[in-house]
Amino acid sequence: MASSDLQPRTALIVLTALNLLNYADRNVLFAVQPLVQDEFHLTKEQIGFLTSAFLAFYMVAAPFVGPLADRYSRKLIIVLGALFWSGLTLLTAVTHNYTELLVRHTLVGIGEATFVTIAPTFVADLFAEEKRGRILGVFYLAIPVGSAAGYLLGGYLAPHHGWRFPFYVAATPGFLLALAVLFLKEPERGQFDSLREAPWQQVVRDGSTAAYLWAVIVNYLKHLYVALVRNPAFLTATLGMAAMTYSLGGIQVWMPQFLYSERGYSLEAANLTFGIVIVIDGIVASLAGGWLGDYLLPRIRSSYYLVSAASMLLGVPVMVVALFVKGRVMVPAIGVAAFFLLLNTAPLNAAVINSVGAHVRATAIAVNIFIIHILGDVPSPTMMGWVADKHSLQAAFVLPVIAMVLSSAILFYGMRFAPAVHVGRTPVKAGKT
Repeated sequence: MASSDLQPRTALIVLTALNLLNYADRNVLFAVQPLVQDEFHLTKEQIGFLTSAFLAFYMVAAPFVGPLADRYSRKLIIVLGALFWSGLTLLTAVTHNYTELLVRHTLVGIGEATFVTIAPTFVADLFAEEKRGRILGVFYLAIPVGSAAGYLLGGYLAPHHGWRFPFYVAATPGFLLALAVLFLKEPERGQFDSLREAPWQQVVRDGSTAAYLWAVIVNYLKHLYVALVRNPAFLTATLGMAAMTYSLGGIQVWMPQFLYSERGYSLEAANLTFGIVIVIDGIVASLAGGWLGDYLLPRIRSSYYLVSAASMLLGVPVMVVALFVKGRVMVPAIGVAAFFLLLNTAPLNAAVINSVGAHVRATAIAVNIFIIHILGDVPSPTMMGWVADKHSLQAAFVLPVIAMVLSSAILFYGMRFAPAVHVGRTPVKAGKT
């Protein structure tokens, strides 16, 4: 294999591994929630607020990181962020009350925002546009695999060693992978892109540092306007992702506890069951969604939107069965519903990336992160916890089902706005939808 082929693949492997640790760290909490709740005597609403606060700080940090990454070394920012969040994860050892755990969790959210905002742009610049669905499918394998690792670590280790111990295991490899990122070669921005940039975007790219800072201040609101009001491809993909994030975020936080408290599973069995479902479904769905979006792209310009919208809609009736039908059908139904939820991960992220120019892509992803979390998994864990306290955890799961329907509707509407991209050397015709 030529070195030119090896370098992008090596970078993809390292960044995917670091992304896996990112999701493992945040999902450990979901696995140990009952133990934390018992030790600190918390309500379900307070437990849900831990995740809401984490994501709120994560969401607020992203817009500050994005413009820096569009101008300066993405590699260096990724390294510093990974060291920061890995170090903070180890501080779980000194959390002895709810307030300390809340502070620790919010600071980790700031650190993780540096990676999630920047890494997709790094990966996108390594490969041609027509491969991005498949490549992002590999990169976003970290979501199900990392999530499952968090559930399995917490579910297995916490009952034997206490709920803090799994955080130490999740944190340690982050230091090594952060150092590995230092040896990666940073790709040229937009080297494979067909989307042309607007003049103000070129100012951000080509101006002096002072001009850049001024451009950020003056044009940030303008960028929001261009991205959201005058870019319906970005807007519909982002809003559809926000509704999906509401659903997926709530399910990830509360499904193990649903199995534990509503269906009689032990804590270890609940996390093992849901972890296995997530890792198997996630691997298959992430790769299948990316491949299917790329396969349909030469024929259907809006294929990324179509695959995402259809998967959300198909998941609705199966999720209803999983929540309200007891017995042997429950776990298979959870598995099928999770498959449809995760099938849209790669194509939907590819749709967002392809909707904006390369030299403002990190900023656009930061805007995307802000919106999907403020409308998605920032409110959903707390809202579901509030409903669970007032009624039942089963009743709380009606909220993610409604969000799945809304996501599908937005993405079906967004199909008409999908931008033309080049497949090989032949651009997809604008009229082909």
